[in-house]
Amino acid sequence: MVPGFGHGTWIGKGSQALNDTPDMSLIHERRVKRADELRNDDTVHKFEKAAIARSRSLHSPPLGNYTIWKNEYQIGNNFEDMLRLMQDQIIMARVYSGLARMTNNLALHEELETQLAKIALEEESSDTDQLQRVLDTIRDLGQILARANEQLYGCKLVTNKLRAMIQIAEEELESTQTYTTFLTQLASKAIPDAIHCLTMRLALEYYLLPLPMRNFPRRENLENPKLYHYTLFSDNVLAASVVVNSTVMNAQDPSRHVFHLVTDKLNFGAMSMWFLLNPPGDATIHVQRLEDFAWLNSSYSPVLRQLESAAMKKFYFKTDRSESAESGSENLKYRYPKYMSMLNHLRFYIPKIFPKLEKILFLDDDVVVQKDLTPLWSIDLKGKVNGAVETCGVTFHRLDTYLNFSDKHIAENFDPKYCAWAYGMNIFDLKEWRKSNITETYHFWQDMNENRTLWKLGTLPPGLITFYNMTLPLQRKWHLLGLGYDKGIDVKKIERSAVIHFNGHMKPWTEMGISKYQPYWTKYINFDHPFILSCRLFE
Repeated sequence: MVPGFGHGTWIGKGSQALNDTPDMSLIHERRVKRADELRNDDTVHKFEKAAIARSRSLHSPPLGNYTIWKNEYQIGNNFEDMLRLMQDQIIMARVYSGLARMTNNLALHEELETQLAKIALEEESSDTDQLQRVLDTIRDLGQILARANEQLYGCKLVTNKLRAMIQIAEEELESTQTYTTFLTQLASKAIPDAIHCLTMRLALEYYLLPLPMRNFPRRENLENPKLYHYTLFSDNVLAASVVVNSTVMNAQDPSRHVFHLVTDKLNFGAMSMWFLLNPPGDATIHVQRLEDFAWLNSSYSPVLRQLESAAMKKFYFKTDRSESAESGSENLKYRYPKYMSMLNHLRFYIPKIFPKLEKILFLDDDVVVQKDLTPLWSIDLKGKVNGAVETCGVTFHRLDTYLNFSDKHIAENFDPKYCAWAYGMNIFDLKEWRKSNITETYHFWQDMNENRTLWKLGTLPPGLITFYNMTLPLQRKWHLLGLGYDKGIDVKKIERSAVIHFNGHMKPWTEMGISKYQPYWTKYINFDHPFILSCRLFE
């Protein structure tokens, strides 16, 4: 034994004894120093970066890929990136919640559901700072997901759960889109309160007028074949006024233009009163009621007979129909109430309504006229009956889009690739119409479609059949479609078109109208008119 040597002592230089037993106070100081270093943000960031770098060096994702509160999401990334990470975590939380319930891990399931409920509650609160809320959620949810990942992770289980969630989401989306379509169609066909107010006020004024004051001037022009005749079938007073005003204001000689308006008995008084109070300058105008056409009855008109049938009413109004909003049918558009109105089908009886006219321009009530239309009457239709702008492209808007070519009557008589054309602005040669028995052709095919097997409802499909090989294509500058559904139409294209058409659900007189197109329509409304002011139109 070395003298003086004991455990824990060394004889060092200068006979200074060093104790190899740790000094507890020194250890404590070192721990405090080390803790201070770890609490330093720069050190933490350095460690986190090193961990992330190690995880990225692996070929497979690190365990808890959705659960790590990475430094890159804490600083240096924008709020949208952090929000996306939180949304990913919420998706995985729903996945693991479902898996926990399936595996009877009820404690974890309850914890995940509680956290998801907390997130939903915080989202509804506007008091919480959004950035801090997202950061806190990422941290808290990440910790729970890390444990869930260790307990429940299985590639096949997670994949199947995600697939099930995707399928449910797709079904919910389809149902929502269908219901949205249903409501959109309903709203687009409803008359706004302001226009209803205008109609009621005008009707009241009209029926208070003495009978001699209800007549329009220049009745001698109504059958003059040397003038430019228009026809318009409408139950919308304001829309009809825009069509007439825009046509007259852009005509070189308004005195040569004659407007024939046809409406129903419900709107006859209002329509008449509007144009008695606001005559279209030197142009001639006349308003008729379809109920006054004695020849228009169910024994003569197949479509009127069908519209009055019990089967058609059941098709429209039964509550358990298969093509309801809840059924997800894509054919809801064929159930517009307007198809139940005979006004929509009068276009097939124009020669009968105006027996002494030879040529007439048909306009829909959702168009605006921007150019002088008189050159249309000088177009040689080359023996055709209908002059219209074609709408077909390479593969769309052809006859097979509108007709059922699985039916032999359609397949044997028509070319599926025949180009479709547009209603809304059509120049009709009524002499050729009568000579070709166009209305009889329409009746024949309308009878064939009693059970709606050849085409769905509407007027374009029977129009394409009736005027098959009897339509002359017009230059596209005459008629531009789509302002009621297409938000991407070029302004230059709109401004150089003679007639612009607000076909679609987004009518300019409704709140659904596309705002950037509405000025093309509203410029022809006098907002200082006392009736329009009192009904607070567009307020």
